[in-house]
Amino acid sequence: MLTVHGSCWLCKMPLALPAWGICSRCTHAVESEICRCPQCGLPSGSTHAPCGRCLQKPPPWQRLVTVNDYQPPLSTLIHHFKFSGQAELAPALARLLLLAVRRSGTWPMPQQLISVPLWQRRHWRRGYNQSELLCRALAKWLPCEFTPRAIVRIRPTATQHQLSARLRKQNLKNAFQLELPVQGRHMVIVDDVVTTGSTVAEISRLLLRNGAASVQVWCLCRTL
Repeated sequence: MLTVHGSCWLCKMPLALPAWGICSRCTHAVESEICRCPQCGLPSGSTHAPCGRCLQKPPPWQRLVTVNDYQPPLSTLIHHFKFSGQAELAPALARLLLLAVRRSGTWPMPQQLISVPLWQRRHWRRGYNQSELLCRALAKWLPCEFTPRAIVRIRPTATQHQLSARLRKQNLKNAFQLELPVQGRHMVIVDDVVTTGSTVAEISRLLLRNGAASVQVWCLCRTL
């Protein structure tokens, strides 16, 4: 288990600003240098125009921002954050995400942050929702709202990483319910890892059906 007090979560060197959690050198090391499609977040030839995949079959969201692929050292931090009870990693990881958003260029600032809900039993077992903790940290730094349980999971679903892409989509169909008005608002869904995108796609469609002006996805990792 990682145990750090006033030092970098990765290199363990002392921090001038302990609240950052990760030093500037390690921050640079976890940032992606890959050219990514601004819509799906997958490797592409341009960061300014949608890739061929998105031109043929665009995802239901308009923009995706990510820190990097799911690989060490970032994947190690996320694993401890999700599965080792180290909720105190949330501010450091949220800061990495905020820096990635700022690097990605201009876009309408979201008015509402949306966390990806866990089924109640999974939430109880883990003790917290990692997406919600990221949103809480981001909401302190950004001029936008965060309402916990804005979207709720209304039925249990199988763990996504155990399923194929086709089964992931079926698994999540009609699994979520919207609990606040979003008409005309710019929304952003915050998650830790986006793989096939089935979860954020289902939530995006729900938001757009209810009148959201735009939907972005911000995630720590975007991977195949």
